[in-house]
Amino acid sequence: MPIRKGNRKPSGLAYLLAIQLMPRLRNWKELTLYAPTQHFVTEQVEHLRDLFSDTAAWSLIRTHLPDMLRVAISISQGKIRSSTILRKLGTESRKNRLYVAFPELGRVVRTIFFLQFITDEELRRTITASTNTVEAWNQFVQWVAFGGEGVIRQNNREEQRKIIRYNHLVANLVVFHNVAAMTRGLQELVDEGYAVTPEIIAGFSPYKTGPINRFGAPRSAWRERSPPGTRCGVHRWLEGHAA
Repeated sequence: MPIRKGNRKPSGLAYLLAIQLMPRLRNWKELTLYAPTQHFVTEQVEHLRDLFSDTAAWSLIRTHLPDMLRVAISISQGKIRSSTILRKLGTESRKNRLYVAFPELGRVVRTIFFLQFITDEELRRTITASTNTVEAWNQFVQWVAFGGEGVIRQNNREEQRKIIRYNHLVANLVVFHNVAAMTRGLQELVDEGYAVTPEIIAGFSPYKTGPINRFGAPRSAWRERSPPGTRCGVHRWLEGHAA
């Protein structure tokens, strides 16, 4: 399975939880593939032989599979949190049987996925498109949470959840504003006779930050009279309460 140094256990645990992790793979030369047997590497493959640098420890997986299944069932039934078990699995000790078993299963799972990834062009396109969307959203949410450089400084778990929820709420409001503004602009182009095709619309993104002023308008701007046809209750309230 392709594997780098670092966090290697979640892929094996995710597999037992029926979760298929589909990351976008880069720098393939840094990845390691694990062959099912040494015989497979030496005799059953030729052109891909250099990709397989090690073999899977099936005996280790077979021995500890019942324990790994118990962990997965406990998580799926809500008896234990996945974060708790991952924290326990982070104990790098040879006495921790699951610490070495889960990564070994993960190597097999990731190897299978990697082979699918390099042979299926449509899969690569789907993963790349989905990953780009997620990355764009994460960057947008981070941009919205500009206070304190976007760092959550609360140690209380409930307060952390509140900050995340409120941040996502504001981000969704900005997305709604962007979509509404783009819709009006596109409708004006259509009314003027321009051809707005689905291909053109597909090039737009709701995660625009350029027109948004995160710090708000200065109070002096509130006193300016609105253009005809744009006055509303909010404008009248601001005019009446401006100091």
